[in-house]
Amino acid sequence: MPDLRPLPMRLVHALLDALLPSCCALCGGHARAAVCAACEQAYVAPTPRCPCCANPTGALDSTRHCGACLAQAPPFDATWAACDYAAPLDSLVLQLKFGAQLALAPWMARVLHAAIGSEARALPDVLCPVPLGPARLIERGYNQALEVARPLARALGVPVVPQLLHRLRETAPQSGAGPGDRRRNVRDAFGVPSTFDVHGRHVGVVDDVMSSGHTLAEIAAVLKRAGAARVTNIVFARTPPHG
Repeated sequence: MPDLRPLPMRLVHALLDALLPSCCALCGGHARAAVCAACEQAYVAPTPRCPCCANPTGALDSTRHCGACLAQAPPFDATWAACDYAAPLDSLVLQLKFGAQLALAPWMARVLHAAIGSEARALPDVLCPVPLGPARLIERGYNQALEVARPLARALGVPVVPQLLHRLRETAPQSGAGPGDRRRNVRDAFGVPSTFDVHGRHVGVVDDVMSSGHTLAEIAAVLKRAGAARVTNIVFARTPPHG
């Protein structure tokens, strides 16, 4: 595809590439973004997913809900995911979350934007990141979900409101806990401040990865009780079901 940027902009980018060469976070080769085009093409591929929970379905028809969502509909209405949480892309989630590799966030947002744009979808009225508790935010220094949400909001032309949700209490990490423990861990852990009115609105909840879905289900339930008409999860990666 030809480069349609104005010549001065192309020269600026060429100069920056020469002076500040970057390496692909996956293969280590030269890249103009956090991940090179070859790795992105190799590992980020469209996958038929349940439109509700984003689990891979293996079916050509991606408009039909999976059996689990048909049997028991979750509080959220839809989930958009760019890829599976599997090697080697899972390493990027860990680098962003625990390694402060913040350059990965705009790339994840761009990949998400491309995935969202692949089908006709009703965009949310507002985006909000899954909030961290105060202690974890101080420890980490940033919220990886917010780092993804900001460039994604700009690309979609949708406002992002970081304080739309807040943590009412600190929770233990969800990783390593059983399904019942995960559900109890996040119960009553989130709230919508009275200063924000979500009544009748479509809210997009942004996170880096969706695993069991209990956190996002709890958030969706909280938003629905506050009057939200629709809740869509927007995650970079989705953990495939086991077995």
